Amino acid sequence: MKKTSRTALAAIAGTTMVLGGGMALSSPAHAASRNGSCDSGDFCYYFDSNQKGSVSDFTSSLDDYGTTQPTCYQFKGAGTGKGRCVKNNAASVWNRSGHTVRVYFNSNYAGAYQDFKPGTKGNLKPGLKNNDASHQFLRSTPPVTGCKTDGTDTKLPSSILVYRTGSGRVERVAFKTYVKNVLPNEWVSSWHSASLKSGAIAVKSFGWYFALHSESKTPSGHCYDVRDDTGSQVYRPGSATAATNSAVDATWGTRMTRSGKILQAHYCSSPSVCSAWVAGDWMSQNGSQSLAAKGDSYSSILRHYYRDIALTS
Repeated sequence: MKKTSRTALAAIAGTTMVLGGGMALSSPAHAASRNGSCDSGDFCYYFDSNQKGSVSDFTSSLDDYGTTQPTCYQFKGAGTGKGRCVKNNAASVWNRSGHTVRVYFNSNYAGAYQDFKPGTKGNLKPGLKNNDASHQFLRSTPPVTGCKTDGTDTKLPSSILVYRTGSGRVERVAFKTYVKNVLPNEWVSSWHSASLKSGAIAVKSFGWYFALHSESKTPSGHCYDVRDDTGSQVYRPGSATAATNSAVDATWGTRMTRSGKILQAHYCSSPSVCSAWVAGDWMSQNGSQSLAAKGDSYSSILRHYYRDIALTS
């Protein structure tokens, strides 16, 4: 299915935008729940061997930690290494989650790896010590492969196929990771929380729709759901921010449908910019911030732009 080309807000918002190229993020990229303490349910990296030094805690898979300040995922706890980027700097782990966690040598869950079962403390093996680039919470059921999705109009897909236009590769990305690394590139992270929440639902709905319906293929014949550029939504691994992550987490259980089907939620900076704009099917990113500043809730913003929608949990 050919996707409508959209103009991302990132292309016109100027130097205050949060972007994956050239300009720095307005705040460090980290999940809102990370606190530098290895709590129950966390998977934790330590800067030094034998669970010593500063801690970096995670509650879900992450395909790229980032490599430079201030946009990388950092060691947050007290001790040696605090403030350093996690990528290629971890020496040991403690898996306090309920899942086996796999640590990879490369980003995007690739290369040599080491598994840590629930409750395990351990040092990273030679070759992975100070060479960690991503980790994955493994499921008890086999992951989705090929062109299939496990999503439906009532169930979120667990992953989405992203065509990386720069490399020509297709990557299967955890769906929530995808949404969290799109939103800061399509909405301004410092905007009102109601605007960010409306954007989080639009970004999720757009990706969800194409995970269900895409028939796109790369020039070499590989299937994919979305592109990583303005041909779909701008996806930049490692670009997530605390504010946008909070918006995604707060609305993750909300589904936007029309006549019971996931909405193909288009959006653009303003109606004058997008020639394909259709009233009732598109949302203005700038407009969402204006409405939020006037006190509108995220649900009111969505209903202002998208006709005949239902928001359900």
